[in-house]
Amino acid sequence: MIDVKLIRENPDLVKKAAADKNMSVDIDRVLAVDARRRALETEWNNLRCEQNQTGERIAKAPKEEKAELSRAMGRLKGRLKEIDAEREEVEAELRELLLLVPQIPDPAAPVGPDASCNVEVRRSGTPKQASDFGFEFKDHLELGTALGILDVDRGVKIAGSRNYVLCGAGAQLHEAVMRLAWDLMLARGFTPLTVPVLVNDALMYGTGFFPLHREEVYLCERDGQSLVGTAEVPVTGYHGDEILGEDALPKLYFARTTCFRREAGAAGKDTRGLYRIHYFDKIEQVVVCKADAAESARWHAAIVQNAEDMLQALELPYRVMDVCTGDMGQGKVRMFDLETWMPSRGAFGETHSASRFHDFQARRLNLRYRTAAGGKPEFCHTLNNTVIASPRILIPLLELNQNADGSVTVPRALRPYMNGIERIG
Repeated sequence: MIDVKLIRENPDLVKKAAADKNMSVDIDRVLAVDARRRALETEWNNLRCEQNQTGERIAKAPKEEKAELSRAMGRLKGRLKEIDAEREEVEAELRELLLLVPQIPDPAAPVGPDASCNVEVRRSGTPKQASDFGFEFKDHLELGTALGILDVDRGVKIAGSRNYVLCGAGAQLHEAVMRLAWDLMLARGFTPLTVPVLVNDALMYGTGFFPLHREEVYLCERDGQSLVGTAEVPVTGYHGDEILGEDALPKLYFARTTCFRREAGAAGKDTRGLYRIHYFDKIEQVVVCKADAAESARWHAAIVQNAEDMLQALELPYRVMDVCTGDMGQGKVRMFDLETWMPSRGAFGETHSASRFHDFQARRLNLRYRTAAGGKPEFCHTLNNTVIASPRILIPLLELNQNADGSVTVPRALRPYMNGIERIG
């Protein structure tokens, strides 16, 4: 959510942001409803003042004037009641409209309608095509099934399409990746949190997943709760409705959660293997900092570097993409994706997404801080990024480390977390 005052003062800028982000939102209606709300507020305040004055006059008036003054008081009370009812309707409409208004993207972000306009910033490592292996290449599903470490058929039997079971060394590899990421974030000075994965709907609105992405979420309507698709939701909401001290910032957190995605808009897309599935585990990093654009940008670079260091430890080729306005989503000021090379796809596949929001989420969550100088509290800035998500990362790990005999070499960084296992055979 952005400040309605900004919309009032810079409507064309907000309209351009909506157009650049391919979002349909009626800014003129927002302005009209806001104007009506302010007019009602002014009338209400004036009438309250008149009501107080009338009350004082009634107390001092002679008996013959009290009746007329009392009738005037009744008319004032009636109009105030009408205004209260209309204000409630107008404020509800304004809230609904503001939930649809996009954050204004950074001027440095590429402008474009979709992912085809994302810009490569840099890359690390050399992609390896299926034909480069010198033996018959197997994709991660063939490898995992043959090794007995991945069972999609039974996963589907248990829970339907886009499900799986990791077995034996497959489960070990999954946990090894998670533990490596956990230790990396501890070493970077981030504080670990264990958080709920079933959250109140208020947090889904607060972090920007509702109302626009409601169809992508598993809902528990009876309880007004939802299963999270990322730890970003509970971790960013951790300090909601709080006023932090400036000296307590930045807050650096990370959390591991199971994440749930309905993939409602992905029917028939990426149905083979582990790329697009209904549940996975992810370690997410979240930063809450002061309302300073330069500081936000510095933390954005830092959390991207954390993810790059993780991929470099796994010895995986990847590239960093500057995400364009039409692909970045509603609440983001700037977004970078990390894409890891996957031979079976013959392409880079997204494995990390790093976003900064400025005060978009903080306004919705009422997450504020008070400066050391005192004064009115300000809304914080928030950022987040994946550290690692598995089992999607197992796609390049298995495929790029396969051997001619069908075994898979375990990357050196993961071996201490797998009891020294060097090869899965």
